[in-house]
Amino acid sequence: MNKLILTASLLALTTGSYAQKKARKTPANVPVGIGATSASDRLLGAAQRVKSAQASLLQNLPVKSIGPTVMSGRVVDLAINPQNPNQFYVAYASGGLWRTDNNGISFTPMFQNEAVMSLGAVAVDWKGPNTDGHTIWLGTGEANASRSSYSGVGCYKSTDGGRTWQHLPGLEETHHIGKIALHPSNPNVAWVAAVGHLYTDNPERGLYKTTDGGRTWKKTLYTDTKTGAIDVDVDPTNPQVVYAAMWHKERKAWNFVESGQTSGLYKSTDGGDTWALLSGGQSGLPKDDKTGRIGLTVFPGNTQTLYLILDNQAARPEKKDDSKAVVDARKITKDRLRVISKDDFLKAEDSFIADYLEEQNFPERYTPATLKELVRTDKIKPIAILEYTDDANSRLINAEVIGAEVYRSDDGGQRWRKVNRDYLDGLFNTYGYYFGNIWVAPNDANKVVIAGVPVVGSDDGGQTYHSMDLDNVHSDHHALWINPANNKHQILGNDGGINITYDSGKTWFKANTSAVGQFYAVAVDMAKPYNVYGGLQDNGVWTGPSTYRADYDWFGSGRYPYKNLVGGDGMQVQVDWRDNNTVYTGFQFGNYFRINKATGEMKRLSVPTQVGEARLRWNWQAPILISRHNQDVIYFGSNRFHRSLNRGDDFKTMSGDLTKGPREGDVAFGTLATIDESPLRFGLLYTGSDDGLVHVSKDGGNTWTNITAGLPQDLWVSRVAASAHDEGTVYVALNGYRNDHFNAHVYVSTDYGQTWRAIDQTLPAEPVNVVREDPKNPNLLYVGTDHGLYASLDRGKTFMPMGKDLPAVAVHDLVVHPRDSELLIGTHGRSLYTANVEHLQQLTDSLLSKPLHLFALKAITANSRWGRKDSPYEAPASYSVDLPYLAKSAGPTTATLKTLNGLTMRTLTDTTEAGLNYLRFDYAVDTTQRATYLTYLNEARKKDEKPVDLTLADDKKLYIRPGKYRLTLTQNGQSVSRDLEIKAPERRSRRPATFASPDEFEQWREEEGEEGK
Repeated sequence: MNKLILTASLLALTTGSYAQKKARKTPANVPVGIGATSASDRLLGAAQRVKSAQASLLQNLPVKSIGPTVMSGRVVDLAINPQNPNQFYVAYASGGLWRTDNNGISFTPMFQNEAVMSLGAVAVDWKGPNTDGHTIWLGTGEANASRSSYSGVGCYKSTDGGRTWQHLPGLEETHHIGKIALHPSNPNVAWVAAVGHLYTDNPERGLYKTTDGGRTWKKTLYTDTKTGAIDVDVDPTNPQVVYAAMWHKERKAWNFVESGQTSGLYKSTDGGDTWALLSGGQSGLPKDDKTGRIGLTVFPGNTQTLYLILDNQAARPEKKDDSKAVVDARKITKDRLRVISKDDFLKAEDSFIADYLEEQNFPERYTPATLKELVRTDKIKPIAILEYTDDANSRLINAEVIGAEVYRSDDGGQRWRKVNRDYLDGLFNTYGYYFGNIWVAPNDANKVVIAGVPVVGSDDGGQTYHSMDLDNVHSDHHALWINPANNKHQILGNDGGINITYDSGKTWFKANTSAVGQFYAVAVDMAKPYNVYGGLQDNGVWTGPSTYRADYDWFGSGRYPYKNLVGGDGMQVQVDWRDNNTVYTGFQFGNYFRINKATGEMKRLSVPTQVGEARLRWNWQAPILISRHNQDVIYFGSNRFHRSLNRGDDFKTMSGDLTKGPREGDVAFGTLATIDESPLRFGLLYTGSDDGLVHVSKDGGNTWTNITAGLPQDLWVSRVAASAHDEGTVYVALNGYRNDHFNAHVYVSTDYGQTWRAIDQTLPAEPVNVVREDPKNPNLLYVGTDHGLYASLDRGKTFMPMGKDLPAVAVHDLVVHPRDSELLIGTHGRSLYTANVEHLQQLTDSLLSKPLHLFALKAITANSRWGRKDSPYEAPASYSVDLPYLAKSAGPTTATLKTLNGLTMRTLTDTTEAGLNYLRFDYAVDTTQRATYLTYLNEARKKDEKPVDLTLADDKKLYIRPGKYRLTLTQNGQSVSRDLEIKAPERRSRRPATFASPDEFEQWREEEGEEGK
């Protein structure tokens, strides 16, 4: 969710009579009626993932985080140590749990290898035996009901501060957990508010209680399959008193019902065993079909005082203004256009029509005269003028609802009064489902904070409010902690990470050092070194160097390596490789631009449409693609296919509707989700839609054929990927999580989609987001799922996890750099990773059959900084290189490094695993060979070179000198050898005359160390 959604004018639509071939009939054996995946099957899938990782040939492949961190990602909950506020936990929507012990200067990930990483709630019993042994309760599955809210598998618990975790059985089918409340004195008692499935009805919704530390659970509050518990709070002075908020919601991919009669507040006086409804009647709390999400809090200073924030979806009463009644009756409005007759429209004054056209940003070609002529000649009806800029989604966004309301009770919840004097405009608007929390200072009942898009505070018990999200604070807020010892000290969690204030929100600082960005899509350019690009949930589109490694130096220089290109919810990105400066990207629902990075120039991409045509439907992530055959050609997808031949200056609609058509609802659906073009043939195009259709065009988009037959029906087509090695081969990934269907679906066709073959049999039960074929090895495939990254060495017959350093996070996009053989991994929760796949690309059948293989070794340049201290007060810097080899079986391996005349310089041993291995060499050699080595080096030097000096480094190690060496690996009686060259450093001037950029200067100075100053 983002503020920009309120003002974004969505691109208009068009239809036309273009040729579209008739779809073939679906054979009888095609899977129909894809069902929901049980929690037990999902947990089996997680166990399969772990088992597969242990046997994977690719787990040792280095995977490196390249950030970014500064924009962070969505925080859903916080747990702060009240005795030591420098220590706290942060639960991220899709980035796992993180801990800080230094007030947010740095964080450590604590939950990243379990069945899921999506979190909804965290609660900590801080009364453990020590600061590291406290008990943590985690509720998995984000409760905010967003498009990217991943489902969980119940609760986890740690009794050692997060080092190890135990899955608590019994709540697996809850999927999304809104809150965990702990008993103030009994560590075995806890209450869990379970929201339930996001997209389907289910009976596991409700309020659960455990009295044995989570070993067993009892559901004590339940309404129906559409209503779940979203919040729970306990009276800290009398834990027999418990309050719970129930929320009716129904979400589909095309519609969202976020309120209902069964939403309401409940109270228990027996520890949550039985409940009484507080809402409705004479309580003062609304209870009708417009009652949405509810958040509550108990004031610790007097537990009879409670606050509640409620999302009221009822329409606002119309404002009465008698002085304008006559004018308003003649005015052209959306409501009037819905019912106005042809004759009345033709009689309408041009000035009122012109006002409407201006308000709705109509193209200049439309004037009152042109529209009246269209109506007069029956080419359009007046309602078509409304439909040109208005659809269900825009009506939802712009609807005038009451929105957020704040209520207070001073008698334990029996009677409530609404305390906000005015409408809380801009707080929730129509999307209160995304928010719904309220906080009160523990020592001041009148100091209240509420949050939505902004965060605002009240000092008069919720009557009036002032802004708190000033400079340095992101929008969309979900979590807050107020220090009980100093209520000016507050920690805030939002879609942009963590903010901390010590003056009640007047000033804030960011605590964003964790790489927890939620990327939707990624791209690369062809610069050296290449740059990466990506669109993030609620954090716009960013670009930065592929060589980035997180550090704190940028705080001093003021130059963060990543730069923002555009705001909103960042979406798909394409880069023109001819200049590496022209970028095509944008934000939600097809609001895309052509951006020049060098000049900052932005041109909006606009598809021409006509009043009276069916409105275009744009996916949340509208697909866009540059043709690599001719990079002036841009492809763009709504529910139809559009093409530009001049870099997006103009677009032509090339197809009819490539989806199953619109569905009644308030969420854009029936849209294209993915486009690809064959790297081997210009104009061989594929599209995939969110409602399950795949089409092919072999003539640049002029004609299209439905090739869905043979694929499972009604699943989201998350990716179509044309082969770079065989023209007729195309891969398709299908995703069913919007139907609570979590199985993997990947298919391949070798005949342009005429027939399909499943290649997903060895993947665990995890929805698939992306499939990519390696550009250099046709047998090598990559798949990104909601829980990780997989690769196949045999064209999909078998898949295995890759990169043990990659958390079990959702992988949304993958790009293999065609020049540098690096895989860019875009995750939705842990930012970006890269993996060098040069050796992976070489894994052919013949190579895999060898008992032992040592890959060619790249030359290493000697460095005078090896083992050297930067200052007398610091430890020497450490350096090393990973030498790659492949082993058919596990077992110890001996590595011997010798000079060319046979002098042994170093012997290493490695614990080898079957598959890729990397022998770490720190450049140090055996000091006992120092004298012999010195003689060898001096005999080998040229006459004009200075004698070699083998002085030990600051760390008392002897480092290898320039020359040629031989590395031999031995395992199980098999040996392989390769030459290894150590090159002398290039001689250069002490200080270059010019530097291309400040970054180049800083790099040079870093390499030179103190001498560079």
